[in-house]
Amino acid sequence: MNNFWMILSQSYINKFKTKAFIVTTLLVAVVIIAAANMEQIFSYFDDDNKETKIAVIDKTGTMYEPFKEQLAAVADHLTVIQTDQTENQLKKEVGEGTYKGYLLLERTGDGLPAATYKAENIANSQITSSIRQALQSLKTMEVAGRLQLTSEQIQLWNAPASFDTIALAKGAKSEEELIQAQILVYALLFFIYFSVIMYANMIASEVAIEKSSRVMEILISSVSPVKQMFAKILGIGLLGLTQLVIWFAVAYITISNQPEGSLIGSLGLKSISVSMIMYAVLLFILGYFLYATIAALLGSLVSRLEDVQQMMTPLTLLIMVGFFISMYGLSNPESPLITVTSYVPFFTPMILFVRISLLSIPVWEVALGFGILIAAILVFGVIGARIYKGGVLMYGKSNSLKDMKKAIELSRDN
Repeated sequence: MNNFWMILSQSYINKFKTKAFIVTTLLVAVVIIAAANMEQIFSYFDDDNKETKIAVIDKTGTMYEPFKEQLAAVADHLTVIQTDQTENQLKKEVGEGTYKGYLLLERTGDGLPAATYKAENIANSQITSSIRQALQSLKTMEVAGRLQLTSEQIQLWNAPASFDTIALAKGAKSEEELIQAQILVYALLFFIYFSVIMYANMIASEVAIEKSSRVMEILISSVSPVKQMFAKILGIGLLGLTQLVIWFAVAYITISNQPEGSLIGSLGLKSISVSMIMYAVLLFILGYFLYATIAALLGSLVSRLEDVQQMMTPLTLLIMVGFFISMYGLSNPESPLITVTSYVPFFTPMILFVRISLLSIPVWEVALGFGILIAAILVFGVIGARIYKGGVLMYGKSNSLKDMKKAIELSRDN
């Protein structure tokens, strides 16, 4: 048993010390911090916080003041300046940066407000949106005046319709809880997708490297192949949990320090339930063990590092399919496709979490999903151990799934 723990600790420590692990851990932590503080970061570079000057040519002689008043109500960063200059002069000043653009105020054949905005480019949709909104408000006021509406009637006219959503199912999630769940599901899906691929490839590559360097022959003489396989799986699994704990801690500290008025605070991410986080961690661990076991047996079939990627392609495609189905499930979690695939062990870690997070499903369905996933891990563990035991003895160009049968036969002879 000492050899088992030695290989486990070696797999963990050696990978923990690598530059790739350290850089990846720090990089994702920085991304989490940046994402949580995105609102503040954008505010430093956002032109909307700076005064933007727009020249106005009022062809009607009466629209400038009321338009200026309406614009100030919707965009305090936009400053309009009335001018008598010609368009040619304004084009020159726009090119020199004196103005962001210029606006022509006029009236339609019906006498209603109209405008044309001209600038070097119209990529900044916020400027045009603010101008359009102010012009619409001005038009509404003028039409209301023609109809002789009172200010109370205008308010009723502009007031949005009252609309509420209420879930009738017992224990169904509220709209706020669904938003929280969707954000966490997005984060978990991306984490499972990238981390499982990364760690699974790590296990397969490590086995292939040991075989190509003939280190495997020495290991086999002192430790059984089955112990080696599970020691590597657990060692790299602990490495994944280490990253997960670090990232969760960074996310928790960053989100906890966000002010209530911020975007993160308004989404209520500070109050994510502990049960959701526990489900996320459990499904990540089980998903890792399932894919890591398959990756270990696939890695045992190849003798060269360059053949690992080709052998891992079917496994990578399975993870991709599960990821894309999960993305679909975020918008339609009650779909029969999502329900059925949540019980397919290759997809369960991601899709079952989508259902748990967004729906109020019975406990027996959750238990069934976990049960199927654990059973699949045990089955693949037994099959994988036999293939691994024979696969590590196979050398030469061996990069076909047909070699599994040969590996099983070798495991019986040893």
